Amino acid sequence: MIVVMQTGSNEAQISAVIERLEEHQLRGHLVRGAERTVIGVVGASIPPTLREELEHFAGVKETVRITQPYKLVSRELRPSDTIVDVAGVPVGGNRCVVIAGPCSVESEEQIMATARHVREAGATMLRGGAFKPRSSPYTFRGLGELGLRLLAQAREETGLPIVTEVMTPNDVDLVARYADVLQIGARNMQNYQLLEEVGRTGMPVLLKRGLSATIEEWLLSAEYVVAQGNPNVILCERGIRTFETATRNTMDLNAVALAKRRTHLPVIVDPSHGTGKWYLVPPLALAGLAAGADGIIIEVHPDPDRARSDGGQSLNPENFAALMPKLAAVAAAIGRSL
Repeated sequence: MIVVMQTGSNEAQISAVIERLEEHQLRGHLVRGAERTVIGVVGASIPPTLREELEHFAGVKETVRITQPYKLVSRELRPSDTIVDVAGVPVGGNRCVVIAGPCSVESEEQIMATARHVREAGATMLRGGAFKPRSSPYTFRGLGELGLRLLAQAREETGLPIVTEVMTPNDVDLVARYADVLQIGARNMQNYQLLEEVGRTGMPVLLKRGLSATIEEWLLSAEYVVAQGNPNVILCERGIRTFETATRNTMDLNAVALAKRRTHLPVIVDPSHGTGKWYLVPPLALAGLAAGADGIIIEVHPDPDRARSDGGQSLNPENFAALMPKLAAVAAAIGRSL
């Protein structure tokens, strides 16, 4: 349920509504928009008489039932797009972001070379894994805190904000000291303790869709973060597991368009994991922007053949640089920019 306040309602009237919600063991999330102020009501059980009760409060225009199970991320609560600020870089709105970098941080030379290449080509942010969830326990699983320090070093030289994955609730404080965006990987999309912990940081969170998750499950996971008082969530479609074996995953562009309709949160696409093949990354990146994505996240490595993880889906610097003007052209064709 949402409580729509009248134009010109004052702070005392808003506080009175929130206090009454708390009497019913409910929480009120205040959303101030350009055209209206609303209070999102969340909790285990909303009394059936509460809507009529609140409509008699001074300053209340109406109450509206939210039909979706996710309340705070729904467009019913907030019709306008959320723009997430990442160290001065807006994600959402008219400009599309490009996040690029290696799957994993391997060495100082590798991450610094990649950061310089992607910055020169026009990337907005730098991605790189310090902690890597791998299917096999015998494969490279990242450099840990050393990798985080190298990412911070790359940011200091290039000015690119850092996107990196956090895997456990215990690591959140550590990763948050170095990162600008906390990434939740596909395997952790429904790790609810982790979602709540990153939500409590207030930092931007990049939430990847799970391998077999429905769109509703994905948005409910975003709800866990926002319910902690953190509205700074960026959704990422990274391909889902289907019967098809020709590609690593199936890039679900339906999800991009539908998520943009159902939620006010920004949505980006990951064509690297979505396809698993470097030569399919450029066309799917272009298609993602055309479908309405607010940006892309792409794996780039200075020498993909020698990458310690995901080399087969990584662009080399030359291919990434060739892709950037094409992305700009698609963005311009739909009235946006990079």
